[in-house]
Amino acid sequence: MSTAMDVIDAHGHIGRWPAFAIPDGSAESLVATMDRCGVATACVSHLLAVGPDARAGNALLVQALQAHPGRLLGWAVYQPHDPQAPERLRDLLDVPGVIGVKLHPEVHETALDDRAYTPAFEVAAERRRLVLAHSQHGSAWSDARHFAAVSPRHPGVPLLMGHAGLFPQGFRPAVEAAARCPDLVLETCGSRMTARHLTRMVAEAGAGRVAFGSDAVFLDLRTGLGRVLLADLAEADREQVLHGTMDRLLKGVA
Repeated sequence: MSTAMDVIDAHGHIGRWPAFAIPDGSAESLVATMDRCGVATACVSHLLAVGPDARAGNALLVQALQAHPGRLLGWAVYQPHDPQAPERLRDLLDVPGVIGVKLHPEVHETALDDRAYTPAFEVAAERRRLVLAHSQHGSAWSDARHFAAVSPRHPGVPLLMGHAGLFPQGFRPAVEAAARCPDLVLETCGSRMTARHLTRMVAEAGAGRVAFGSDAVFLDLRTGLGRVLLADLAEADREQVLHGTMDRLLKGVA
């Protein structure tokens, strides 16, 4: 079983969201919860950046990373409708603690395999960074088929499929996409993911292709972590999901 302070949360947030109840979206609150749960590191984006203002939200993300070095790592949100986004992304990826790019096709109303996102993948390749993208089964913008289409265009760029399809009927297509795309990693967060779903996903995709994520502060970090801790997994596979997969990916970050 993982010891205290060695878990890596691949998918978290700080900030507020207008249509979602978040009791406390501060970085301080998230780190305090991490301390209680034994989570060493959370990889987060700022919800203001995901939503209405990528520039301001990314600036707030940088402040949080500076206030909590090592405990928080950053996903810089790429806004495909901003013509200055590629250069802004390059600057953000120079900031210590920024590990990669966050894409949210649903919010941006842009398909993941649309050419509007190509500069984000190209900058990630250039800077040897990771990409995390929201996925949603049946979506016109972020279905598993979009991941399977875009990942082969950018070989060597690790692409995390946030929520692994989100809905239970999307988990198998997510696993099938990962089987076709060696750079695709499935990330576990979502209110519809159960320990049984997780166990099946690890059995079919392999623990090295699955990374723990909580979706804090949208969802409770403790719930997401408990799901992995209580799943019927071999201990080696549990360790791989909780930190081994992200350890490997982060070691590749320049």
